[in-house]
Amino acid sequence: MVVETLRSNKSVMPDATLDSARLAVLSREVADLRNRLDAVGGILRVLSGSEMRLQPILDQIVEAAARLGHADSALVWLTDGELLRLRADFGSPESAVAYLRLNPYVPELGSCTGRVALTRRPVHIPDVESDPDYTYPAEQRHYRTLLGLPILVDDELVGVFGLSRRDVRPFSSDEIELMATFADQSAIAISMARLFETIERQKAELARFLSPTVAHLVSSEEGAQLLAGHRAYITVVYFDLRGFTAFASAAEPEELIDVIGDYHAAAGDLVVAYGGTLEHFAGDGLMVFFNDPVPVSDHELQAARLAIAMRDRIGERAIGWRKRGYELGLGAGIAVGHATLGRIGFEGRYDYGALGSVTSLAARLSDEASAGQILLSQRAHATLEGRVDALPVADLQVKGFPQPVTAFELLRVRV
Repeated sequence: MVVETLRSNKSVMPDATLDSARLAVLSREVADLRNRLDAVGGILRVLSGSEMRLQPILDQIVEAAARLGHADSALVWLTDGELLRLRADFGSPESAVAYLRLNPYVPELGSCTGRVALTRRPVHIPDVESDPDYTYPAEQRHYRTLLGLPILVDDELVGVFGLSRRDVRPFSSDEIELMATFADQSAIAISMARLFETIERQKAELARFLSPTVAHLVSSEEGAQLLAGHRAYITVVYFDLRGFTAFASAAEPEELIDVIGDYHAAAGDLVVAYGGTLEHFAGDGLMVFFNDPVPVSDHELQAARLAIAMRDRIGERAIGWRKRGYELGLGAGIAVGHATLGRIGFEGRYDYGALGSVTSLAARLSDEASAGQILLSQRAHATLEGRVDALPVADLQVKGFPQPVTAFELLRVRV
């Protein structure tokens, strides 16, 4: 180190000169330490404020690397199978960046980046024009000195750092050591951001197959307990299409898929908008419940609002279907009560569902409803009384219930 050299030469240097030189060295070391802390602090700030998105972190890393390594430009490549793709740059000419983005690296010994990827060790090229093995196209060079560093996570190469200087200014051993440490620190940030983005992407994919609330549930800390099974007071809404059986037996497969797709698309938007949990859809049958796994204020009223919105929207669809010769209309049933909820199914194919008489009652009321009709159970009506307009219907003798079931037709929500 420079300080050690100064100490060894103390006998031949005047005290005033020695103190001045020592102060200059210490000042440079303090400045380098401050730059290092600023660089790491900048990455930490991005980590905390970027919602763990990878690109802002990479952009911060290359800017910090260029400043910390006293480089004119800095680049970061990330692995993509057998290729290295440029993901962030700082200080490089636009033409060079455009070329690099269009031409991902296949690791080979003719480039600094390729050597790093193949050896997984830092590579320092003091002058590319004096290196016989350096074959990167001369017209794309805007530098003379290069330093490449591997980005490793658990000994796996995830990317490569590249630092360049326009003039022949080799990196010192201290600079190389410092940048290698910075690469290790950056690898942690990159790994965290990649993991977070993977989780978010998986959650988004999961939401394509499950309702959004259930997709969030299975990726949350409390999900395991809820999935294991619990009791909850819920409102269940069951929908199906009147005339669907006759339609399905006569329609062409393409027509059937088209109508079902239209029906499910209309329903899906509304279920999400009103905060329901989609338990399942099977053909024309659609079951939604409220107040689990996410608590819903006035869940009985929200269920009534969903049913009316569905009645109106499917009513509009039914006009178009009728013009094509399909006589279809929506029937709905609403019931409230306690149910057991959690994971149901078997290994390899689980759903999040509700079990109990409340679900059966909602389904049976839906069976009894005519096209455009919404039937409320007696308890659902009692809960909603004063906030909806509803008319009593004749007691219903429904399958699975030994006593006649009192029901009401929901007309509209007042509030």
